[in-house]
Amino acid sequence: MTNITFAIGALVLGVSILPAAISHAADQNAITERDVKSAQKSWGEGIVAISKVHADKGNYKERASRHIKDLYAYDDGLVLFKPTLAEEDQFRGTFDEALSYFVGGIEPEDQGFAIKGWKDVRWENEGILINGDQALSMGNYYFTGPDGKETKVEYSFGYALDDDGKLRINLHHSSLPYDADS
Repeated sequence: MTNITFAIGALVLGVSILPAAISHAADQNAITERDVKSAQKSWGEGIVAISKVHADKGNYKERASRHIKDLYAYDDGLVLFKPTLAEEDQFRGTFDEALSYFVGGIEPEDQGFAIKGWKDVRWENEGILINGDQALSMGNYYFTGPDGKETKVEYSFGYALDDDGKLRINLHHSSLPYDADS
């Protein structure tokens, strides 16, 4: 049976083949939970790598720059970034501001979050929401310091597929857990 005959037969029977074709095309552009977890793993490994390059007296600024370029959507549009340890300049809407947060530089308060000697980043997702080519995740991540102690940080991340189908971070909010004693 030719494709034309099949299509005509489907129309005669009242069966639509169009939604299946659209659904299949949409599935190819849909983010999966696995994609989000892979992006999280890459982000954590990148933070650890920046710390290691810094400890080894290497070009940690270049490594941090690559981390941001590879994972964040600054080249694609607006990125909403609220780092954990930012008080004076709470939001980092540009590549240079994000780089300053990770390695120090243009913002006086920045001490270089990614060069604190982190040995590991462990993720605990409270949930992952996926809507086609966009996704959100929220939970806690734990940063293992050079002393082996973990620091718990709360996060929300947003992800979107870029024009090449690569997952990019377009929302990153981190904060320390509420402390009733402070």
